[in-house]
Amino acid sequence: MTSLTLALDVMGGDKGPHITIPAAIHAVQEDPSLHLILCGDENTISAILANHEQLNNSQLSIEPASQTVEMCDKPAHAIRFKKDSSMRKAIDLVASNKAQACVSAGNTGALFAIAHFVLKTIPGVDRPALISSLPTHDSTKHVFMLDLGANVFCDSHILYQFGVMGSVMAETVDGVKKPRVALLNMGEEEIKGSDNIKQAAVQLAANDKINYIGFVEGNDIFANKADVIVCDGFVGNVALKTCEGVARLVYQKLKNHFSNSFSGKIIGKLLTPTIKKLFKILNPDQYNGASLIGLRGIVVKSHGNANEIAFYSAILEAIKEVERQVPIKIKAKLE
Repeated sequence: MTSLTLALDVMGGDKGPHITIPAAIHAVQEDPSLHLILCGDENTISAILANHEQLNNSQLSIEPASQTVEMCDKPAHAIRFKKDSSMRKAIDLVASNKAQACVSAGNTGALFAIAHFVLKTIPGVDRPALISSLPTHDSTKHVFMLDLGANVFCDSHILYQFGVMGSVMAETVDGVKKPRVALLNMGEEEIKGSDNIKQAAVQLAANDKINYIGFVEGNDIFANKADVIVCDGFVGNVALKTCEGVARLVYQKLKNHFSNSFSGKIIGKLLTPTIKKLFKILNPDQYNGASLIGLRGIVVKSHGNANEIAFYSAILEAIKEVERQVPIKIKAKLE
């Protein structure tokens, strides 16, 4: 059985090791071929692992780190002064080929900066991008969206590169033939949008190896109109978090509505299995795990406030990308 090794920044995120380590334990229990390197404070990690007596410790190892990148740390500070952080150790393990990918729920800006500094980008890529899959009206299909926050400002050529990388991601990870690539805009008409978006559209349309279909609007994100949606990091991050907020709002509103009256409680009890099944499909936690694509190694970013299920989903995303050899295929496509 081929072994697969991932490095985890277990100290990162809002909840740190109390979430990341149980998720790691879940992952190795589900996959006997998986080996995880837990990067962080050795005493903290050992104490949590000690509570799991039946755990197969041969699948887990500890990489001690004396520092943690805090959520408030500036990227430059993290690069210069936190070389022994759990985040840096996880990325260094990928750079030294001791791990095939790393996962962190830590500071996004710091993760982007350190990964870019240590791993470097694939030739032909100016900037890495955060990409993740989202559900669509068709339950059998997803849409990949990028950038989700790594690059606030993107010129037309950067957006063009994102389109190429997103196309490779959809083709490689989801097996989509000729993925439909679209630019997120304030309207479908060619005259709308910023100059950067209009110029990116021209560049994508000129590449006959990219199936560029034009502009889509925000209400088309989940409509299965495209397999890849491209935007800058500011727009992508706001759109993603708005979608997550709406999903949770709808679920909470339904719960409140069915608890307001006796008849509502009865109806709610009858509909609860259906509502739970629907929310499971829409639940942002199962789509957790945005990848920093364009790097010479695989780095997966989990939500900072991820729970155990969400961080476990990010680990699964890293496994999938290792198996599909995503960086190698992006490099080949760009060449």
